[in-house]
Amino acid sequence: MAEFVGFALAFFAVLTIWKGVKIVPQQQAWVIERLGRYYMTLLPGLNILIPYIDKVAYRHSLKESVVGIPRQAAITKDNVTLELDGVLYFKITDPKQASYGVSDPIMALSQLAQTTMRSGIGKITLDRTFEEREALNIEIVRAINEASNVWGIQCLRYEIKDISPPHSVLQAMELQMAAERKKRADILSSEGHKQSQINVAEGEKQNVVLQSEAAFTDKVNRARGEAEAIIAVANATANGIETVAEAIRKTGGADAVALRIAEQYIAQFGALAKQGNTLIIPADVANVSGMVAQALATFNTIKTKGAEDRQ
Repeated sequence: MAEFVGFALAFFAVLTIWKGVKIVPQQQAWVIERLGRYYMTLLPGLNILIPYIDKVAYRHSLKESVVGIPRQAAITKDNVTLELDGVLYFKITDPKQASYGVSDPIMALSQLAQTTMRSGIGKITLDRTFEEREALNIEIVRAINEASNVWGIQCLRYEIKDISPPHSVLQAMELQMAAERKKRADILSSEGHKQSQINVAEGEKQNVVLQSEAAFTDKVNRARGEAEAIIAVANATANGIETVAEAIRKTGGADAVALRIAEQYIAQFGALAKQGNTLIIPADVANVSGMVAQALATFNTIKTKGAEDRQ
C-alpha cells in the first residue's frame, strides 16, 4: 500500500512538472496570467510555468493575417447606393495590448473598416468611385492604424474587392459608354474625312504646281533649243561665207564664182518659165552671153561695194 501511494505521488509530481512545461511555436506569442493578472508574454521556445498558478490566457499569431470585410451598402455624394466588400491585412505587434486593449480584435477591425469605407464613399461621386479606389484604400488603412495603435495591432493594407452599382445605374453607365464610343467614332470619322480632303487638295495643288513647272521648263528648253539652232545656223552660214570668201581670194576664184553665178542665173530663169504663166524675158533671149555678162556685172558691182564698205 505504501508503495502504491509513493508511486501515485511520484506520478502526480511528474504530471505537475510536465504541465508546467510550455513549448511556444515560432511566430506565436502566449500571454500568461498569474492568479488572474497579466504576468508575462512567452516567446517561442521552451518555457517553464508554475502549474495551477500560471495560466495561458491568450494565444496570438505574429504572422500577417487577412480577414474578409463583408459586403455592405454605401451611398455616394450624388446619392447612388453602392455595395462594396474588401480584404484587410494586419498583424499583431503587441500581444498584451491585443489581449487586453479590445475584446474582439477581428470584429473591431472589420467594423472600423466598414465605417471608414462608408465615410470615404460618401465624400465622392459615382464617377470618381472607381478612380479613387486607391485613395480610399489608403484612407481606410490610415483610419484603422490611428485607432488600432492602442490595441497592439497594425493594419498593413486594405483592398476594395468589388464595387457593385444598382442595375439601373449599370444600364445608364452602359448607355453613356456607348454614346461616348459613338461620339469618339464620329469624331475620328470626321477627322479622317477632313484629312482625306486636305490630302486631295494638297495633291491637286502639287499637281498644278508640277504641271506649271513642267510647262515652264519645256518652254525654256524649247527657247534654248531654238536659240541654239539659230546660233548654229548663223555659225554655219558665217563659216560658209568665210569659206566662199576665202575661195574667191584664191587664184581663179573670181572666174569660178562668175561661172557659178552664170549657171544659177540660167537655171533660175528656166525654172521661172515653168512656175508661172506670166514671164518677163530679156529683149534678146538668144543672147546668152549678154545675160551672163549682165549677171557678172551685178556680181562685180556687189563685190566693189563690199570692198568700199570694208575700207
